[in-house]
Amino acid sequence: VHLVESGGSLVQPGGSLTLSCVASGGTFTDYTMAWFRQAPGKEREFVATISWGGGSNRYADSVRGRFTISRDNAKNTVYLSMNSLKFEDTATYYCAGDTSTIMGRGVHDYAHWGQGTQVTVSS
Repeated sequence: VHLVESGGSLVQPGGSLTLSCVASGGTFTDYTMAWFRQAPGKEREFVATISWGGGSNRYADSVRGRFTISRDNAKNTVYLSMNSLKFEDTATYYCAGDTSTIMGRGVHDYAHWGQGTQVTVSS
């Protein structure tokens, strides 16, 4: 499956942003989807994951209550809605997918990755 993210931007602290990831070349409902992020000089870290049907999700502690992952299987799209953004949310955000139902939090749990979209939180 091929994944393409969009929606990254420059946003002020406290602001909101929604990222999108469109999948093609596969059966979208076969895939558990996730968002990761990577800040300069840091390792890629888990943000959120969602089951194939959208009924289950998991979040990193650092974003729980502020970010929401969702998916529209009719549009082959997964979203990450981000609210109350902080300086430390600045990173390149990556969409990931895998046919496993584990809903893992590790980069090794996902076989397919997008190219990333940049989110910068700055005043």
